Amino acid sequence: MPKPPSSRLTPIRQLIELMAILRSPEGCPWDREQDHQSLRFHAVEEVYELLDAVEAADDHEMAEELGDLLLQVIFHCQLAAERGAFDFNRVTRSLVEKLVRRHPHVFGDVQARDVDQVWANWDRIKRAEKTGTRHERPSAFDGIPRHLPALLRVEKLVKKGRKSGLLPAPAKSRPPTRAAVAKALFDLAAEAQGYGWSAEALLRAESARRERQWRVTERRRRTA
Repeated sequence: MPKPPSSRLTPIRQLIELMAILRSPEGCPWDREQDHQSLRFHAVEEVYELLDAVEAADDHEMAEELGDLLLQVIFHCQLAAERGAFDFNRVTRSLVEKLVRRHPHVFGDVQARDVDQVWANWDRIKRAEKTGTRHERPSAFDGIPRHLPALLRVEKLVKKGRKSGLLPAPAKSRPPTRAAVAKALFDLAAEAQGYGWSAEALLRAESARRERQWRVTERRRRTA
């Protein structure tokens, strides 16, 4: 029977070794059956549970949900290590290098006057990192996760569309109230449901149509 990792190890090393034990032939049958595909939506669920804890300002639940989310990271790293792809050390080392590289206003001599300048520097460095690689993102819309909820994905598309000049900013003369916008969104979802339609599916289809249009405009600009 396997023994738990030694308490003399650091907590993170205990967790890494524990995951390896659970995946071993003497470990847990459920853990041994998992792969990257079977686990992919578990991480999504853990993120939503963390959001609930954050909004409730519940430190106990927040600590627990962060642990559950970390478990997903460790699990994927163990699976990758077993097939010789990468491990937790590589993930953390790459993250440290990326954070240093993308904060030249902290670790270098680049000036950042405000948060907007920080984001501009981040985007510029990120594009440079990926240029010439198979992860290159020629479109402003590349990199937006496909599985985001429809409304959240629309927000990402619109933000990038406005930054790229593909969508005008809203008129500032008579802005609506937050309550009016919230009511309109709710009423539209209720109307869709009343007709037997999924508001999520409708919005997802419309955002895909808009994204296709904007990508065509982008390509035309690049070749003009």
